[in-house]
Amino acid sequence: MRLKLSVNGEDVAADDVWPGESLLYMLRERLGFPGAKNACEQGECGSCTVYLDDTAVCSCLVAAPQAAGRRVRTVEGLAAGLPDEELSAIQAAFVEAGAVQCGFCTPGLLVSATDLLRRNPQPSDVEVREALAGNLCRCTGYEKILDAVRLAATRRNP
Repeated sequence: MRLKLSVNGEDVAADDVWPGESLLYMLRERLGFPGAKNACEQGECGSCTVYLDDTAVCSCLVAAPQAAGRRVRTVEGLAAGLPDEELSAIQAAFVEAGAVQCGFCTPGLLVSATDLLRRNPQPSDVEVREALAGNLCRCTGYEKILDAVRLAATRRNP
């Protein structure tokens, strides 16, 4: 089947989509958005987190046909609307705080942190930990990730 949707603000179409195919597979393999990562395929690790309309979801758990006619925003779209090569506040903070290790969990963490700061511009440490609890990282002790979210929060809200 052919699916039409918006990804990162652009109208796109995916052909030959199987009805049981995941949104994650469609984004990565059919549409060329490799940012969301395929790790657990059970919605437990957060590596595949994207926005579906305005809700952060694990794209491995969403059937691709559910995205037809809807808006998807991936990690590649977090800096949409900014000048070329400019990072979003959370992306820049992750780089500055040294929160990026192997990079496998990073896209999901960036989307989840963006979602948190959109809903709560000044989160407490407990709120940050709770918001990121669905994202697993095997490379860090999470402290630099928490530092990055704190840094982004201060920059977005002087």
